[in-house]
Amino acid sequence: MTQQVPQVPPTETALTGVRNFRDVGGLPTTDGRHTAFGRLYRSGHLAHATAEDAAFLGGLGLHTIFDFRNSADHQLDGYDIELTGVRNVSIPLSDPADGAEFWRMVRDGDIEQLRSILSGGKGAERMIRMYRSTIVDRTAEHSRVLHSLAEDSVPALMHCAAGKDRAGLSIAIALLAVGVEPEAIEEDYLKSNDLHRRYKVKRTDMSESGMSPEVMELLNPLFGAHSDYLAAAFTAIEETWGTTDRYLTEGLRVSPGTRERLRERLLDQG
Repeated sequence: MTQQVPQVPPTETALTGVRNFRDVGGLPTTDGRHTAFGRLYRSGHLAHATAEDAAFLGGLGLHTIFDFRNSADHQLDGYDIELTGVRNVSIPLSDPADGAEFWRMVRDGDIEQLRSILSGGKGAERMIRMYRSTIVDRTAEHSRVLHSLAEDSVPALMHCAAGKDRAGLSIAIALLAVGVEPEAIEEDYLKSNDLHRRYKVKRTDMSESGMSPEVMELLNPLFGAHSDYLAAAFTAIEETWGTTDRYLTEGLRVSPGTRERLRERLLDQG
């Protein structure tokens, strides 16, 4: 039987007030299939969406928007816009009190303070710890997402603030559950580094010195997508559960039947 080639959208839509938006369609699975277009989307937050952005998003036929931000994120950027007929589900994947002083220094600290918390690989080390803990400590939240996708939430959009870390991991987990090749998951994850997708860094001092090349280099581990981070998440799965299958069945309580429903909803059926 000839494998049906998924239809690739002719252009990628660029939204004005929403960063890092994309359709997670066309990714190959280990059994020769592909994720379907129009089923699963990812992005940064929707709080600053323009009227044109809202019209576009409203035309996607979305059932559910998953917001993985916490209350501190909402205070900083605002709540998502409301789209008619779309369910908004808040599932915080981080504690607003976790690292509050650290993130205050990222926003407000001078160069010496930034060096003290980020130089010598400390920024990357912090992100790796966060990726690992999100896998190990947030199994209930990720289980809820996968069961929702399997039941009635597709088409769905997943987002956090920048759309690369908490949303990136949640997307990766959904893709693992339907058998997408790890290399394809990483390729999609790294698209968050594209210039037009990256989260705009916000600091109290937005002057030339406050946003100097050294400052931006120090901040890059926090605001960029890096292969090492995703690899650390996959390693945490292996170290804790042994295999992806055991992570899904024992860690996330996803049954074979639920995985099959996920494949029906997220993969091309041709």
